[in-house]
Amino acid sequence: MCPRNLTQIFLGYISEKCIKSNFRMYKREKNIKVLIIWRGPSPYRVDFFNELGKLCDLTVLFERRPDQITDKEKSWFHEDFTHFKGIYLKSITFRNTAFSLEQFKYLRKNAEYDYIVIGMYSTFIQMSSLLYLKLFKIPYLLNSDGGFIKKENKITYYIKRFFISGAKAYLSSSKGTSKYLQYYGANNKIMVYPFTTSFQKDVYKNLTAEDKLKYKKILGIKYNVIILFSGQFIYRKGVDILLKAAKNISKQCGIYIVGGEPTREYLSLCKENNLNNVHFIGFTPPQDLAQYYIASDIYVLPTREDIWGLVINEAMAYGLPIITTDNCLAGLELIKNEENGYIIPVNNTELLAQYANLLIDN
Repeated sequence: MCPRNLTQIFLGYISEKCIKSNFRMYKREKNIKVLIIWRGPSPYRVDFFNELGKLCDLTVLFERRPDQITDKEKSWFHEDFTHFKGIYLKSITFRNTAFSLEQFKYLRKNAEYDYIVIGMYSTFIQMSSLLYLKLFKIPYLLNSDGGFIKKENKITYYIKRFFISGAKAYLSSSKGTSKYLQYYGANNKIMVYPFTTSFQKDVYKNLTAEDKLKYKKILGIKYNVIILFSGQFIYRKGVDILLKAAKNISKQCGIYIVGGEPTREYLSLCKENNLNNVHFIGFTPPQDLAQYYIASDIYVLPTREDIWGLVINEAMAYGLPIITTDNCLAGLELIKNEENGYIIPVNNTELLAQYANLLIDN
């Protein structure tokens, strides 16, 4: 986490001349009031908000409670709002979309806040908030975790441009995200900050072969080398692509797919290709997932699209070489081919198997 870096982004772009030292900056930040509208209490964001809340007076409006979010296990969420004020908006959900008008109660009090930050721009609550802020000419910052420029009709383009343009400043996760924002009309200051899920203490710099062997034994893994995937078992994540490639990956390597119950398609692919070295692991909380990261030797995210892909950060924190696709923004930002991993085209099972075998043999 880089709370001071991002706090400087929130606050520094109009007060840089006032900041003479870290001590004075800290004192100034503690008097700053920030309002953020965010989707839900994901663990990495709550961790970040707790760090940020140590440096300023922070209020976060969450669109949905954990029990309103159906595509995640409730135990995955994090509701320890120690150093900031976390408020759940009174909302109803329909088809995984939250609807609320309560956010306007806080936006009407905009004079009480030094900074208003809209977490993204794609939900009803975010878009209605942006519409309100634009209508009443209230300055705000807009955050973006990422995005890819795609072919689209003019109506879609101008709708996106309407909601993305007009912020006082932008918070961007990467150079690719900045280009995306500029494409849709972000013509004010764009500030790139380090987007990560990990604290410094979570970065393992000195993992040894003995450490990996130890955790392989703890987890009952008998393979000398294993490939790890972790995430949702949904089409976009490309688990089927990994399984199709697996028939050409050394059977001496174990493939561990962590995150849920395998679909019929996944089980059929394993049966058709005699993939006895593939193992599915159900939902695993972060503290237990760490054991798999330590035990693993290669990380694969064969995603069809991830506007970021936080598992890339997590895998890198454990020193794993990574194979992912050219439609994963975290991969494009953080991976250098033949240095710490490989970037392959989406759906390319041949290259996935080729690079996996190269890493297995190395």
